[in-house]
Amino acid sequence: MAQKITPCLWFDMNCEEAMNYYVKVFNEAPYSRKTSRVNWIQRYEKGIETPGAAEMEGKVLTGDFELDGQRYIALDGGPIFKFNEAISLEVDCRDQEEIDYFWSKLSAVKESEQCGWCKDKFGLSWQIIPTRLGELLLDPDREKAHRVANVMLEQHKIVISELEAAAKG
Repeated sequence: MAQKITPCLWFDMNCEEAMNYYVKVFNEAPYSRKTSRVNWIQRYEKGIETPGAAEMEGKVLTGDFELDGQRYIALDGGPIFKFNEAISLEVDCRDQEEIDYFWSKLSAVKESEQCGWCKDKFGLSWQIIPTRLGELLLDPDREKAHRVANVMLEQHKIVISELEAAAKG
């Protein structure tokens, strides 16, 4: 069955650049299955009657791309709406190598970094999170889980060894 819900990402005028960048980042990631791809692009062209269509000619009306099996729709919509931290994409990471890789590629706004959250050069927010964090936060030993949470809340990029040290007390 096809994916029932597909996030749609509104870019200013750099949608195609963003899609290609994300595909490259995910295909070059540690443990990548190299399945990320741009599926198709429909462009603004003569005959499409919408306000501002003349300056949008050649830009992405809609595009469809996949990151590691997750489909997205994207578009060049102009500067009307901007991304904000109310929505983010979470990347589940196996280990510190994977966290470091994605952080280096997706963190471009230092003042937005907190608790594994970062913002990329297109303004989209990401959570670069190790699988281990969820395991530690759900530990039945609630004091241990609280120590881990308190360390995580002080981190910018998540450092698994610091979480493990907090878990040990």
